[in-house]
Amino acid sequence: MILLSFDTALNKTYISLSKDDEILTSKIIENTEDNYHSAFLISSIKEILKENNLTPKDIDLIGVNIGPGSFTGIRASLTVAKVMAQELNIKIIPVESLKILSKLNDTEKETLVTLDARRSMAYVYTKKDNNIESMSIEDLKNIIKEKDYFIISDKSMAEILNLKEALIYESKDFDLGKILNKIAYEEKDNAIIANELKALYIQPPPIYVKK
Repeated sequence: MILLSFDTALNKTYISLSKDDEILTSKIIENTEDNYHSAFLISSIKEILKENNLTPKDIDLIGVNIGPGSFTGIRASLTVAKVMAQELNIKIIPVESLKILSKLNDTEKETLVTLDARRSMAYVYTKKDNNIESMSIEDLKNIIKEKDYFIISDKSMAEILNLKEALIYESKDFDLGKILNKIAYEEKDNAIIANELKALYIQPPPIYVKK
């Protein structure tokens, strides 16, 4: 089984190609002075397929990060995933960004992942509850006080919460594409058709908020 997975919801574009549970190629694309990283998604997918002597028709499943994360990035990857799935008549495995990041915890501590949701709000995921939600910064502070979590966050949340020991995912060159691919492979039985694919924004983007 050939599984193509990609993520443009976070700080970079992550693309991984695997055959069964073996990674064939994994690529990380950063922003340039002229373009946001997601602008290279389609061209990079073509390059990776060519490097492995494959064509789009060889792809059996697509894994994609559905968010939360960059509004523009989520739209980019979900649009590409939907178009490819429809054209190739294949299914998609949706994976949430905070669950991807939770795999960075290699300790025995309970995992808590948080990202800045702006407007004094945070996205939060705890592995024990296996639930992603948005909450106020103050509510999150209270949760953190209750337990000695292994906290994974972005730079913004680490500064807001004054987290001294949190793992800031942007601070190291983690290959989140490989993690996404592994999760997608494990959840392949939960694949959906293109029309069922939805972004996980949790909160509507500001343009849609009623005044």
